[in-house]
Amino acid sequence: MRHVHSGRPLFRWTALVALLVAVIMPAALSSQVAQTTTDPAVEADHLGLMVMPLRRDQLAVEAEAWVQLVQAKAAELSQVEIAARSTDGDAQTALLEQVAELRIERDALAERVTVVLDEWHRKGGDPEEYHSYLTAISGVEVDVTDTNALWTTIRVWITSPDGGVRLMTRLLLFMAMLTAAWIVAGILSGLVRKSLQRFGKGSDLLRDFFVKITRQLTALVGFVIALSTLGIQIGPLLAAMGAAGFVLGFALQGTLSNFASGVMLLMYRPFDIGDAVEVAGVMGVVDSMSLVSTTINTFDNRLVVIPNNSIWGGVITNITGNDTRRVDMVFGIGYSDDIDKASRIMHDVIDSHEKVLSDPTPVIKVHELADSSVNFVVRPWARTADYWDVYWDVTRKVKERFDAEGVSIPFPQRDVHMYQESGA
Repeated sequence: MRHVHSGRPLFRWTALVALLVAVIMPAALSSQVAQTTTDPAVEADHLGLMVMPLRRDQLAVEAEAWVQLVQAKAAELSQVEIAARSTDGDAQTALLEQVAELRIERDALAERVTVVLDEWHRKGGDPEEYHSYLTAISGVEVDVTDTNALWTTIRVWITSPDGGVRLMTRLLLFMAMLTAAWIVAGILSGLVRKSLQRFGKGSDLLRDFFVKITRQLTALVGFVIALSTLGIQIGPLLAAMGAAGFVLGFALQGTLSNFASGVMLLMYRPFDIGDAVEVAGVMGVVDSMSLVSTTINTFDNRLVVIPNNSIWGGVITNITGNDTRRVDMVFGIGYSDDIDKASRIMHDVIDSHEKVLSDPTPVIKVHELADSSVNFVVRPWARTADYWDVYWDVTRKVKERFDAEGVSIPFPQRDVHMYQESGA
């Protein structure tokens, strides 16, 4: 016996299930109940935490429910305003107070709607229609010529927990946060200053820079946090600050390069103010330094401003970086002169000079047999501040002693030989 199984019943059941899913699921989604409108007076911060885990379709339901609350409050406000305009006396005053209270309640609901709409937009929703509606119904229209209505609106707003009371509370909290940030900034900058002083390295300019940047950054962070107490969303603000920083960094990349080089110069201190240096092809005394440039006063009294990037990227020669320097000089005598006599004269000149150091020991040696002279190297040591005095004095005295004792100092000569040829 053969058993034949047909696939048609299974196909029919599958089609039926698909049809049910296609019909029932959208209906189920459309029948979702809002979860966050059970307490319309919920704080905006708490509401933001409540809607954070919701999906886009759930947020659409929440947004619609909150907008309906705003719409109902706006309708109630319109009815009371109509009644207030048709009455006068004490009854009108009572109605005007109710109008002011309803406006505050409407604005509070609109604030919570904005929280939901922002989260919905962040997850891909399109809340533009709702934003347009909130913009259209928001605001306060008061006839300034009606002093009774104007004063009632102001008085109710000032005494309302959702109006002036909340604003004053936020302002006090904002000022308290700014004060706390300023105190913390002062404490942190003081700790940074003490730490850098104990570290013992880096210039005063670098130390002051780190102290100031610590204070300013701490104050900036405190200011941003304080803005959140006023109900301002700091997320978009931080994003805008980041974008602005990127644009400025790209536009000022040359200046930032000089800034970074200035930080490295101030950190490693290859030279300091008052040092004689040779940097970027310029020789002179460091007059001033900043995080962007260095000013050199050349030996012929010119002020040259050099970008720090050019200095840090090249060879830096600190002429006065050490307390002592070796003075290198070369003196030549003729081939017919007495080497020992010349050496004794130079030793006498060096040993008798008051600014020549005895340690390290000066060096006087025959160094080269040149084309027209026998050259000595003379290398005494002196304090850095006395370098040029020793150089000039020794050069002068050696010349005077050579002349007095008959030691010649050769100079380049050219001999011309003339030959006479016969007429043939």
